[in-house]
This record gives sequence, structure tokens and C-alpha cells, in this order.
Amino acid sequence: MDMLNIKINGMEFEAPKGITVLEAARLANVEIPTLCFLKDINEIGACRICIVEVSEKRGEAMGPKKMVASCVYPVSEGMHIYTNTPKVLESRKKTLELILSNHERKCLSCVRSGNCELQKLCKDMGVDAESAYDGEVTKFELDTSAPHMVRDNNKCILCRRCVAVCEKTQGIGIIGANERGFRTNISCAFEDDLANTSCVSCGQCISVCPVGALYEKDNTAAIFEALADESKTVIVQTAPAVRAALGEEFGYPIGTDVEGKMAAALRRLGFDKVFDTDFAADLTIMEEANEFLDRFKNGGKLPLITSCSPGWVKYCEHYFPDMTENLSSCKSPMQMFGATAKTYYAEKMGIKPDDMVVVAVMPCTAKKFEIGRNDENAAGVADVDFAITTRELARMIDRAGIKFTELENEEFDAPLGISTGAGVIFGATGGVMEAALRTAVETLTGEELEAVEFTDVRGTEGIKDASYDVAGTTIKVAVASGLANARELLNKVKSGEADYQFIEIMGCPGGCVNGGGQPQQPGWVRNTVDIKGLRAKVLYDIDKNMPIRKSHENPAIKQVYAEYFGEPGSEKAHHVLHTSYVKRGLFK
Repeated sequence: MDMLNIKINGMEFEAPKGITVLEAARLANVEIPTLCFLKDINEIGACRICIVEVSEKRGEAMGPKKMVASCVYPVSEGMHIYTNTPKVLESRKKTLELILSNHERKCLSCVRSGNCELQKLCKDMGVDAESAYDGEVTKFELDTSAPHMVRDNNKCILCRRCVAVCEKTQGIGIIGANERGFRTNISCAFEDDLANTSCVSCGQCISVCPVGALYEKDNTAAIFEALADESKTVIVQTAPAVRAALGEEFGYPIGTDVEGKMAAALRRLGFDKVFDTDFAADLTIMEEANEFLDRFKNGGKLPLITSCSPGWVKYCEHYFPDMTENLSSCKSPMQMFGATAKTYYAEKMGIKPDDMVVVAVMPCTAKKFEIGRNDENAAGVADVDFAITTRELARMIDRAGIKFTELENEEFDAPLGISTGAGVIFGATGGVMEAALRTAVETLTGEELEAVEFTDVRGTEGIKDASYDVAGTTIKVAVASGLANARELLNKVKSGEADYQFIEIMGCPGGCVNGGGQPQQPGWVRNTVDIKGLRAKVLYDIDKNMPIRKSHENPAIKQVYAEYFGEPGSEKAHHVLHTSYVKRGLFK
């Protein structure tokens, strides 16, 4: 690697040729502030917060200092970089004042207050609301049309991070810059409502927004009301990925398992029962593995594609409607849990389905859309009543005055809180595939696996594939996360370039651990830390230490089939645990 000699604030360093000033500074442990920058996604130098002064060599002499955007400006041999001169600091401060001059400054009531990148920069730079320039201010109506989120352009700072992640990471591109100059705003084509587009509710735009311009629709007030209603039995389920990220909202490092504290906090919020979606993940494997084996043996539609991710399912309905027949008919674990709770569990406990409220804590904003889908009401009422994000749960805990960090660990309730290692790894990309293989392989061979790990499908890469020789038959599988990767994979399948029997797709890059409802990390963390890898490690560590690691060995699963469903794929199981899809196309 060619190395260049540079100076940063008077100190000598070496930097690899071809990197930017921003990257060189980070290698030297100097953090230049950024606002619009997201590595490999949004490197456009638009916000000018990362401005620095540089002086470059002209022959043997140094040229004059000039101001450049460090995120896009490459280093050169002999360059002198100045990151904190009075001119640089004044430029950043003035830029922030200009941003604030057209920004709705209702910080106290903003959902991002205390976790806002603009707010922190203003504090660091000594900027307050009163120092903003006066003048005309643009006004926008809130877009509340979508079931999962609110768009508030009055707080948008035009960083375009949401545009970049929607187009490049998710391959959808339904938002962009409309108008020009002072009237520029980020919105849908023809200023249409979000609900009228092919948005899949993944929430990745919310995850990368540095301010409060994008946020999930909050259901916490309605849940507090349900908890106070003595006529209702209110139960809660938590997705596997939530335990791997909730701690971040309370100051824990990324990659901290807070499962026990989470269960304790949920009880203190007043839920009648605290259950685990991992139980339903195991249930999903029983149905999905049975469905795969049936299609594989009897000439059914292949490849079978998983249906756990509602963002992916809606994407398929919009962009690959001809492949909805490939989708597993299994409901997602969240919906399977709700359906089982309001049928089997309600009957067992003598509770009317109408009197049961099922709350789901999810890493995913698309779950808010999913609970309103057709064919998700096994007991004649909605399988799940409320789906809230990890962030919403954290807000509930704070609002209730629960001291999360001081809680002792507690366990989930039985029987719908009993799960296996296979269930917990659902939260990471490749986890559904691995869990399904553990059961499918043992079913096909009739032999117990010596090692249950299928490491070929692990990891945070966008697309992975593997082949397995099972009882003399080759099974080819693939895993994709992030919808741009899903499109690439499915186009290869449609063209005949790739041939698989089983495919797992997750809507969010890295899977649910990186879902649109997870704690928001600032840009500098997203650019420098493997967030999804650290969160996924939590789940694999839990799996490794679980006494039971295969879904079909879960005693609670055996019990629910013995007492209620009969066997996987039975008529009753199909009625309660399976669903149907819609060929939406782009304009439905």
C-alpha cells in the first residue's frame, strides 16, 4: 500500500494513498464532526460541517490554506491539515446557525431530544436557538399517511441520508429532493403521500436520520391505557433482536445482552405475562421446515423464500409480485405468537380473545404495517394489537420511572416464553436459515446432528450461499439482507443464473439486529463501528449457551402441538399459523 506523509494540526502522520482527509484524521485519532456523511452511502460533502483547512505542496513550497469538505477531499503527499483553526470553527458555527434558521426548534418535545446529532453539534460549537438567522421559514404539513412513521419536513436539514439509504441500501428510492434552492425538500415524487408509494415500511430512513424529521408512530400512550384497563389481559412478547440492543438506550455498550433486565422492566410496566417471540420463532421453524420438505419432496414451488420479515414481504409484493408463490405461507413469528396466544393460550386460560391485548416489542417499524394486513386474525380479531419498536419500549421504561440499570435479571413466563437457541438467532441474518436447517436436516436424515452450527450462512455479508449434502441429496441455500441485495439475488434466480431450493431474505441489512426500530446511533458510530455484527454476536452467544438449540426439541412446542395443533402443517395449524399475500405491483 502506497503511504503518504502528511501533517495534521502540526503532527506528522502517514496515510494510505487514496483516502480522504476525514479518514486520515480518524486514523490519527482526530474526529472531524460530520452531519450528512455516511460511509459508502452518502459521501456528498453537502452539509459542510466537516470543513477543514488544508495546504498542499506546490513543488517544494506549501500552497495557501484553503477550506475543503474533508469527507470528499483526498489526501496528497506533504499535505498539511488543520481541523480546529478559528476560521474552521467559525465556518462550522455559521453553517449550524444557517441550518437552525430554517429548522423547527421545538427541541424539548422532539422525540430525538438528547439523541440528536444537530443538537449535539450546536452544543459543541456554542450555538443556541437565539443565534440563528432570522428570515423566511418554510412550512410543511406532517405526512402521517403511512402506518409506521411520521415525516416532518419542518425539522429536515436536507442531509439526504434518508434518500441515500432508501436508494442504495434498499434499492427502492421512493424519496428524493423536490423543488430547488430555498424551497428544496425531501419527499416523494409529485409531493405524494408516503402511503401512496411502494414504501415497504422498513424504517431504515428513520435509523439514519440525524434529527427528528423521521420517526415511528408512537403507540405507547394506547398501551399505557390498556395496562390500566382491569378488564383486559395484556401480554407482551419481545423479539430476539430487542435484547441485543435495548441496553444502548440506557448507556450500555453496543453488543450488551439485557434480556433479564428487559423481562424485569416489562413486569414493572404492568404486563400480565411477559413472553418471548423466540417461542414463536421455534413454532415458525416447525411449520416452515415442514413446508420446505413438502415442497422439496413433492415438486412444490421452489425456491421456498422465508416470510419472517414484513418489509421484505411487502417488497416482494411490490417489486417481485410473480414470486409471491415462492414465499412461505407461514406467518412471521410475531404474528404466529399473537395467533397462538389468542387461540391456544386464551382457550387454555379461559380468556376471551376480545379481552386479550397482545403487545409486540420489535426491532422493526414494518411490524406496525404487518399487524394490519389481511389474513392475520386467526381468532376473528387481530393477532397482534400493538407493535412497538425497541425505542418505544425504552421511552415507556423512562416514562414509568423504572431504573433499568439497577434491575435484577428475571426470566420469561411459561409456556410461551420457553425457547431454544434456534429461536434466538432469528434476529441475525442467516439465523432463520440456520434454525430451519437444524430441524430439516434431522428430519430428512433421521439422525441427530453432531454439530448444529451452519456457519456458512452466518455473517453480515449482504449475500451468502451454501450447498449441503443431506441424505444423498444436495440442498442449495442462499441468504440475503438489505433489499438491494435481495433484488440482486432474485434477479439471478429469475434469469436462471442461480439455482437454490431455499432462500432467506431479511429486509434490513444484517437482519433484525439492524432493524428500523432499533436504537439510533450517530453517524460517526455508524461509520466506524460494526453495529450489526456486535448485536448479532449477542444472539449467537446466547444460542451457544442454551441447553436446547433445535426448535423441534422445545418442550413447549411439543406441548402446543400435542394439545392443540396436532402436527406441523395440519388443518388447524394452517388456519392459525399461515397467511396469504397480495400482488401489489408498483402503484398499489
